[in-house]
Amino acid sequence: MTYRRAVLPALAGGLLLAALLWWAGASAHALYLPGATGLLDSQTAAELERWLTPWSYDPPTSVQFGTEVSGGIGGAAGVVGTSYRALYSTALQIRFGAVFAFFIPGALLLVRRLPPVRGRMPAALLAIWAWGLVAGTLAVTVSAPWLIASGGRGGYRFLPHLAGVISSGRQVLVVTALVAAAVTVLAARVAAKGAGPLSHEVVPARAARLAASVGTAVIAFSLVVLSYQPVAAALQQVSPNIGLFAEPGDLLRQWLLLGAWAGPGTAPLGDWLLYRAADVLLLAVVWWALRRLPGLLTRATVPAMAAAAVCATVFGLLASQLLRMAVDGAGSGLRRDLLHLSADIGNGVPAALTCGLVAGSAAALTLRGAVSRAESSDATSPQSSGRP
Repeated sequence: MTYRRAVLPALAGGLLLAALLWWAGASAHALYLPGATGLLDSQTAAELERWLTPWSYDPPTSVQFGTEVSGGIGGAAGVVGTSYRALYSTALQIRFGAVFAFFIPGALLLVRRLPPVRGRMPAALLAIWAWGLVAGTLAVTVSAPWLIASGGRGGYRFLPHLAGVISSGRQVLVVTALVAAAVTVLAARVAAKGAGPLSHEVVPARAARLAASVGTAVIAFSLVVLSYQPVAAALQQVSPNIGLFAEPGDLLRQWLLLGAWAGPGTAPLGDWLLYRAADVLLLAVVWWALRRLPGLLTRATVPAMAAAAVCATVFGLLASQLLRMAVDGAGSGLRRDLLHLSADIGNGVPAALTCGLVAGSAAALTLRGAVSRAESSDATSPQSSGRP
C-alpha cells in the first residue's frame, strides 16, 4: 500500500486516540457525581480516578502547585500558583499533541507494510493496537518534565519522578488504543480496495526461524537476565551524583526490564511454574510473531521489522499480564475485584519499546544475511553438480 493511501487511516486513528483520551480525562470528575456514587463504592471511584487523572486537565485535589501553599505578601502566592497551574495545562496540551504525533508515523509504517487485507487483518489490528500503547507512553514521557515542574520540584529527584510519571495512565491506553486501532484498520481496509496486488517476498522457512530465534533471544535477555531480581536491584540502585540526572535507577528499570524474574524460593514449585508460564507465553508470542512477520510484511525492511517487533513485544506483555491476572484471580478465589487485578495491565511498555527495537533490527539483519546465504547456495549448487 502506498503512503498516499495509508495516510488517511493513520490520521483518523491518531485523531480518535487523542479524542478518546481527552474524553476519558474529562470524565474523571464525573466519578463523584451523585449518580456515580450510587453505583460505585469509594474505593472503586478512587482507583478509576487514578487511572483517568493522567489524561485530565483537572488535577486531583491532593496536588499542590509550586509554592502556592507557602503564603506570601498580598497576592504573590496566588500568582505563583496560577503560573504552576499553567505549566500543568501546558503538560497536558503537549501530552495530547504528542499522542497524535507519535501514533501517526508508526501507524503509517504498519499500514503500509502490513496492510489489513485478507489474511493480514488480525495481525494489522493487533500491531496498531500495540503501537497505540507505545504512542501513549511516549507522549506521557515527553510531557513529564512540564508536569513535574508544575509541582515546583523539577530540580529534586528528577529522574525518579520522571519514572513515576511514565508509569501512569497506561490502563486507559489499553482500551482507547484498541478502539483507535479498529477504526484505523477499517479505514485502511477501505483505502486498500482497488490498490492492486500487493508485493510479497518469498522467505525461506529456515531463515525466518533463525531470525525469530535471534529476536526472541534479545527479549529473553531482558525478561530473564536483566529482570532477575538481584540484577534488577543492582540496576535500580544505580545513583551517580550528577545533579539533575542523579539516581537514574528507577528510570533504567522502566526502560530495560520486562518483568520481575525470581527463583522458587520458599514458594511451592507449582505456583512458581504457574507464574513463569506467563513469561513463557510472552516469549512464545514474540517468537511466533517474528516467525510470521517476513511472510506478512510486504517488504521485511529493518524499520518495518523493528516497529513490528515492538508491537509483538507489547502484545506479548499484554497476553502475559492477562494470564497472570487469571492466575491471581483463581488463586484468591475471585475475592479480589477486577480493578485491583488489572492494576498492572500495560506495564513494561517502555522496556518493550527498547528491547523490541533491538530485537526487530537484529531479526531483520539476521534474516537478510540468511536469505543472502541461501540465494548464494542456490546459485552455486547447479555449477557444483555439473562438475565431473
